[in-house]
Amino acid sequence: MKTSDFDYHLPDDLIARHPLPERTGSRLLHVNGPAGGFADRQFAHLPDLLGAGDLLVFNDTRVIKARLRGVKETGGRIEALVERVLDDHQALAFIRASKAPKPGAVLTFGSECQALVIEKVEDMVRLAFDPSRTVLDWLDAWGEMPLPPYMTRAAEAADDQRYQTVYARDPGAVAAPTAGLHFDEAMLARLAERGVETAYVTLHVGAGTFQPVRVEDLAEHKMHSERYRVPEATVAAIAAARARGGRVCAVGTTSLRALESAARSGELQAGEEETDLFITPGYRFRVVQRLLTNFHLPRSTLLMLVSAFGGSDLLRRAYGHAVAERYRFFSYGDAMLIEGVGGPAPV
Repeated sequence: MKTSDFDYHLPDDLIARHPLPERTGSRLLHVNGPAGGFADRQFAHLPDLLGAGDLLVFNDTRVIKARLRGVKETGGRIEALVERVLDDHQALAFIRASKAPKPGAVLTFGSECQALVIEKVEDMVRLAFDPSRTVLDWLDAWGEMPLPPYMTRAAEAADDQRYQTVYARDPGAVAAPTAGLHFDEAMLARLAERGVETAYVTLHVGAGTFQPVRVEDLAEHKMHSERYRVPEATVAAIAAARARGGRVCAVGTTSLRALESAARSGELQAGEEETDLFITPGYRFRVVQRLLTNFHLPRSTLLMLVSAFGGSDLLRRAYGHAVAERYRFFSYGDAMLIEGVGGPAPV
């Protein structure tokens, strides 16, 4: 397979650069992989598409204010995007500057946040922050929400709340698990009243999710690694859903990747690990039967994943339909509910 097989034309004005007034106000394209068709709906109709006994699996990661703007000792401007918090006082970060800082350099963000460059780690640097506060405290005080580059705007005060799911609780992501942005407390209550169960995993989304695939041959692409956790309670909830004939629906590609990574041995196992799982058409899904997701960037690993889940030809037609019908794309955009092909059958 080639990267160019997953390209499509997207008019710039279909990129959603701001959220809708209501989280549940998005449109929903229902894509039926086994039937080979799709239908236009509203996200508010989601409970009508789920049944009692079905299970939604959410990613409860919390987005941190990972973007820092500051200066080098020379006075030159610098921008850091924290990719991963290593411990209370150290983090890995991507650096943007006219000249990359060397180990030993001190960077100042805001009026009081300082970080020492320790070493270069591949295309990032390891920073040691002033130990008077934790990294997360420094980021909360001086950082900005790390909006994706395609939004082409600086983060605003409203993004602190809207670029965060209502159930976020475990800080560590530098990008939102965007399928979850459509849910509000009222929607969660409606789903519970319908008998839809919920469970959680944690996958701290990294900045690599926005990095383009730079090779044409997909066999040569190396996925960025992300940390995930699947609790025992979630493994038990999935087993119970399967036993009663319910369908397992991953809310977002990150939830799906966490579950499928935890089942690579053939059986879903609880635990905390790193994953670099790269899902492309031909992959055999072991856990998830349905996927709720947003519309993804051309030539991206996420588009490859959803093509594997719903079928490449159908997803190509569905994306063409979404463009023609002027759906809103990417993080603050509309949603898709995909019925998977080639996955586990109901018990």
